[in-house]
Amino acid sequence: MSTVAESLKPDRKDYRANSLWRLTLRRIFRQRSANVGMAIFLILLIVAIFAPVIAPYDPNEVLIGKENVGKRQAPCIHILGCPADQPQHILGTDGNVRDEFSRIIYGTRVSLYVGLTTVIFAIIIGTILGAIAGFVGGWLDNVIMRLLDVLLAFPSLLLAITIVSVLGKGLENALLAIAIVSIPVYARVVRASVLSVKENEYVSASRALGGSSFHILLNRILPNAVSPLIVQGTLGIASAILNAAALSFLGLGAQPPTPEWGTMLGSERSQVFTAPHLVFFPGIAIMITVLAFNLLGDGLRDAIDPRLNQAE
Repeated sequence: MSTVAESLKPDRKDYRANSLWRLTLRRIFRQRSANVGMAIFLILLIVAIFAPVIAPYDPNEVLIGKENVGKRQAPCIHILGCPADQPQHILGTDGNVRDEFSRIIYGTRVSLYVGLTTVIFAIIIGTILGAIAGFVGGWLDNVIMRLLDVLLAFPSLLLAITIVSVLGKGLENALLAIAIVSIPVYARVVRASVLSVKENEYVSASRALGGSSFHILLNRILPNAVSPLIVQGTLGIASAILNAAALSFLGLGAQPPTPEWGTMLGSERSQVFTAPHLVFFPGIAIMITVLAFNLLGDGLRDAIDPRLNQAE
């Protein structure tokens, strides 16, 4: 009977894990900045997914000969007084007579793809390097961290420009360059977490019970070292989007006619006084996206802070 009763009891480890996740989620939803950032991110995600539905035109469609519209036409919204016989373009048209609103909508896809892809790649490589360096230690730790320190010695954007110049222009090479310059940050975060976690008693107990080094690292150390990595990754998405926009602005990232916000800014930067809407709206889009991930990252950092955990 006791065996049956014990089998019906919930696993204490799973119960504690679920309770910890619920407590963490509760703290996150208490953070106003995290809620605002998450709301903006969800809106951007919906816009990116349903871009073909939201955008009134194909982002690369040239409207010459199809509509009575010219280059760099100012925004035209019928309900705001624009003549009904004039085609409606909410954010105007660019220098190639393409709908600016449609290009900004599709640019959301490119920016989110850039941010998420580069950060995921950098986190995977950085976690592997940081975990090995922190867990093994010794000469291997010194070799790995000194090589990463060399990367950190260069300004990230200048190093990314150098890598793209060697590999060649293009969005894929820009993504790779941004990911490479981001690896040292995540590796240092993981290494510091591994160094602090591996001295805990449950790690020593697992080692005394005969657990392999790989098992201890994968199942005991890394799950307890992932919290600061999540925060750093969220903030890193904003940096990746900014760096990608900067590379595209310089002509090294996404190439025309790709609807990327940095490319749109770079191609129309000389029209800041004659057609300011072509510079203003892509800049606003970049600002809102970066702000969303910064707010979300700040909220996650406050929610996962161990000092706040002890206060509750």
